[in-house]
Amino acid sequence: MTWVLGVDSGGSGLRVALAAADPALSSPAASASLVSRVPVRTGTRGIEAAHFLEQLLPMAAELLGRAGGNGEVSAVAIGAAGMATLGDDLRAGLPAALERALGVRRLALAADAVTAYAGALGQRPGAVVAAGTGMVALGTDLVRWRRADGWGHLLGDCGGGAWIGRAGLEAAMRAHDGRHGGSAALLERLEAVFGPAAGLPGILYPRSDRPAVLASFAPEVARCAGSDPVAAAILRDAARQIAEAAAAVCPPGTTATAGTTATAGTAGTAETAETAKTAESGEGCEVALTGGLFKMGDPLLTPAREELATLLPSVRPVPAAGDPLVGAVLIASALATGSLRLPPHPQLLRVVAEQDTR
Repeated sequence: MTWVLGVDSGGSGLRVALAAADPALSSPAASASLVSRVPVRTGTRGIEAAHFLEQLLPMAAELLGRAGGNGEVSAVAIGAAGMATLGDDLRAGLPAALERALGVRRLALAADAVTAYAGALGQRPGAVVAAGTGMVALGTDLVRWRRADGWGHLLGDCGGGAWIGRAGLEAAMRAHDGRHGGSAALLERLEAVFGPAAGLPGILYPRSDRPAVLASFAPEVARCAGSDPVAAAILRDAARQIAEAAAAVCPPGTTATAGTTATAGTAGTAETAETAKTAESGEGCEVALTGGLFKMGDPLLTPAREELATLLPSVRPVPAAGDPLVGAVLIASALATGSLRLPPHPQLLRVVAEQDTR
């Protein structure tokens, strides 16, 4: 038996899945998996490869043991939050370490937005908005990647959980002060969750996990949106930000053609939101929304779909087929079978195969 490993690393820990290299033998969605609730440390060199391996290798060994200990791991795909900007140590240390430990000579190191894309749309052209605490949009025509936002809670992540939570808390503080634009309903929820409003800065500012704390208030905004116009306006604004990000990354004139392949010599480039076309670029574009934020349901999904229809009248919303772990397994399987069509990129999707780096 030939196996592949898919790995999803984020702020809540590490998930690892083992599946048959040939998707016909084992559906990625049904692959065996393990979860570690310990997030991989980030140090001066970015995400720490040594700490990553301390968790990954025992989990891989356990999964292989459960599978009977037979066969080899043909390929590994690792999706990690922060890979694009904090992944230098992983890119430097993991290829040789995984070859020594598991005999792996095919490895894909991807930003979590790429594995979210693969989980949602597979290897079809289109656009995916992944939203949880943060928010990033990624699109491809299978020639190049387009990215919008994902710049963190201080510089962007507009429409994400931390963005919504912060806007809701600001509206609550306005109500506390008696300023215009405040929401008594959100103030009530703030005090139910955090205690007296005047004490919120002392609770929030010293925290190293401020984005997660802000995002924890986003569901409260959604709960109030049905009866509170301020909360509803916050979610409408978030939906507009999400739709604008999707519009920025929709490839021009794309349709879901499974057989499309990347053009040699151009696959290593990526366009930013500033250079991407918007409304006219989304002709026929498939767009999937994925991530924990959309579990808030209709209070956010309804305005998001409406804003997408306004910005991209011909867009085709589709349900996300799977999550980032499913996407990592899919990329690993494609790498093992020589069928990977997603374009490589130095930071977003780096492929190492038989010691040959692309």
